[in-house]
Amino acid sequence: MTRSLLLCLLSFVATHLWAADTTKASLPIYQDPVTTKHAVVIDGKRIEYEATAGHLTLTREDGTVRARMFFVAYTKTGVSDPASRPLTFSFNGGPGSSSVWLHLGVLGPRRVLMNDDGTTKPPPYQLVDNDQSWLDMTDLVFIDPVSTGYSRAADEKTAGQEFHGYRQDLESVGAFIHRWISDHKRWASPKFLIGESYGTTRAAGLSEHLQSRYGMYLNGVILVSAVLNFQTIDFNEGNDLPYALFLPTYAATARYHNKIGGDATLEQLAASARQWAEGGYTTALMKGDALNDLERDETMRRLTALTGLSEDYLDKTDLRVNIHKFCAELLRDQGLAVGRFDSRYTGAVANRLSEWMERDPSHHPTIAGCFSTCINDYLTRELNVSTTLPYEVLTGRVWPWDFGNAKNEYLNVAPALRDAMLMNPDLKVWVLNGYFDLATPFYATEYTFAHMGLPSSHRENISMSYYKAGHMMYLLKTELIQMRADAKNYFGDR
Repeated sequence: MTRSLLLCLLSFVATHLWAADTTKASLPIYQDPVTTKHAVVIDGKRIEYEATAGHLTLTREDGTVRARMFFVAYTKTGVSDPASRPLTFSFNGGPGSSSVWLHLGVLGPRRVLMNDDGTTKPPPYQLVDNDQSWLDMTDLVFIDPVSTGYSRAADEKTAGQEFHGYRQDLESVGAFIHRWISDHKRWASPKFLIGESYGTTRAAGLSEHLQSRYGMYLNGVILVSAVLNFQTIDFNEGNDLPYALFLPTYAATARYHNKIGGDATLEQLAASARQWAEGGYTTALMKGDALNDLERDETMRRLTALTGLSEDYLDKTDLRVNIHKFCAELLRDQGLAVGRFDSRYTGAVANRLSEWMERDPSHHPTIAGCFSTCINDYLTRELNVSTTLPYEVLTGRVWPWDFGNAKNEYLNVAPALRDAMLMNPDLKVWVLNGYFDLATPFYATEYTFAHMGLPSSHRENISMSYYKAGHMMYLLKTELIQMRADAKNYFGDR
């Protein structure tokens, strides 16, 4: 063989081997569940547990694969009777969010290290043992809905139609829960759901879906920063409801940033704002253009006293300030915007004349980078997950989201939760609210539960807690500790 022929042959083989390796590496790798053993100290007690991370395959009845859903499960070791051990399924919202926030923020045995005031430490970020974890009270399963985290549809071309919608999401997450419980023989365990933000929408819908589809009756549903009725948060023309329901949070925010004064406590300020929001302000909004000059002036005066916004600005907004305008306007004179997820946070703006907030300073840079870094490091280095897939922390690939029967109305899942509670009188619902949450404000949640049509005999099954932080109230160390104390009371009632 001549030297030139040999070189050509070697070049041909190398090229094709490289191409083959590249093709193989470009294929998604799904992780078979892998289990590791760990321990964490909670309340001074050492809790030994297993962490299992990987994909659960959803199949159709003919055996074909529908999706591979990623999960991380924590189970306390040394438990002989599963019926004595509660089991909680956790997910976040978006739609399009993975389960990382509740996982590494409050519930799991490891959490992102933050400053005690909820601000982020500089990179590189790190995880620490979470001595406020709920793992001593309940086993935990964190679910990434299809297209979030490492979860993927078998056919990406039909993923939108099959998974990206309210009904489709309930069906797939419900199927995951059914499969996981059956595979791990946990039907006898007390069962709970915990969701945050749109995850509360999912949890409320699942409470009814799991009962009617699988005969799976839950012990409890935990709603963190709830949104069940989207009319309460959608600032659309012709829908005046959110303006009144956001007002108490506007007032709390204005007080926090010294835009209004007074000696009232935060709770007293919220109560005063609620009272006027459901009275004089709602009346003014309902009158619309029929509001006379005297009534308009009085409404502007009261709004200024509660929001810190000028009467001139309120006049130009026709007494209606939506969330994005409020966040841009409140501290405009300082060149700052306030956060939507947590209005205690502020961030500099590039365009001080912008009518709308440019970005949410309570998301970027506060939590986005540190949670993304930590979940990727944790899964690969501590839980031995191996995949070429990118971990979708908060993705837009689920949009457009199908809101199902709400195409010409607002999605409202409160009736589904009501029906679940009527079918299951022992179902206990715990709602957690942040005073500084401008994404799902506490007064909107109160309004929703006051209008869900639940008989008085069942209302005692609903409890509400309030925290002096925002949407992710657990970022503030004092509230993280309080959440655990409140959870001990909740699970202790089982």
